[in-house]
Amino acid sequence: MEIFTKLLTRLADYVVHVLLGIPDTDTFGSALHYFIIAFGSISILVVLVTYVMGVVTSYLPMEKIRDYLEKHKKSGLGNVVASSLGALTPFCSCSSIPLFVGMMQVRIPLGISLSFLITSPLVNEIAIAIFWLGYGWKVTIVYLLSGIVLGVIGGIILEKMGMAKYVAEWLKDNEWKAHSREKDSRNLLKRFPGIHREAIRTLKNLVPYIFIGIAIGSFIHGYVPESFFGTYISKSNPFAIPIAVLVSIPLYIDAVGILPILDSLVDKGVPLGTAMAFIMGSIGLSIPEGLLLQKVMQRQLIIAFFSTIAIGMIISGYLFNLLF
Repeated sequence: MEIFTKLLTRLADYVVHVLLGIPDTDTFGSALHYFIIAFGSISILVVLVTYVMGVVTSYLPMEKIRDYLEKHKKSGLGNVVASSLGALTPFCSCSSIPLFVGMMQVRIPLGISLSFLITSPLVNEIAIAIFWLGYGWKVTIVYLLSGIVLGVIGGIILEKMGMAKYVAEWLKDNEWKAHSREKDSRNLLKRFPGIHREAIRTLKNLVPYIFIGIAIGSFIHGYVPESFFGTYISKSNPFAIPIAVLVSIPLYIDAVGILPILDSLVDKGVPLGTAMAFIMGSIGLSIPEGLLLQKVMQRQLIIAFFSTIAIGMIISGYLFNLLF
């Protein structure tokens, strides 16, 4: 993915600075530059993940996997497995959604699928390496465990709340392929037309919302100064952690992109836990993600999802401040 990011950065540089002649200091240029890179990279990821999931679900014994996870739903083991998988995937909050959709399409329980969706953007292997070098192994371990535990508990809570009935109707009505119950001996070439149809169907539902969401995130990225956030999440404010989570949601920045902001906040005297709450809100919850989720969740589930995760992030922030 790094090579695509470099190519998209060059494209953004050419379009903004050469073709349009907009200087680096211009806020519109900054927003447009961010939009080109973000929309391009996320679109590529969404397309790749959608097709890969189509191939994977075509070959894997998804009924057996579903039955296994369903069997261990009450024990929470399925949530642990899904959350751990999320920790291993380098996706942001938007590009995790196609994989979540794939899980729902093969009838993996909602709570388990949500455990993946929660942890996937929160825990990033590059961010782990940077945390380790910048803040030591203790902070890194707490960061890693916080992301996984938040995914596990969040998924279980939302399942217990009976949120499965608020999944989008097009996912509920999606027919599970009959050949999933029988051994399919077809090769990939013969399977591909069906995989392609499902992928196109999913992409048609998601891409318009990606465009709208990234446009909003780009506007905020270009026009809202970082100093605004530092003012309201200072050490003297007793409500700094909840505010940090709330004001970070519109940002839409990945785990690696947000780290320079973490350093600047800590340098200005913002407690580590407050800064971490800000980071988790930026990478784990976002307006673009909420817009995308409108295609796969009804409003009740979206509100419950955001509320549960935000509360978990606030608790994590206070935990960080207590420990460090």
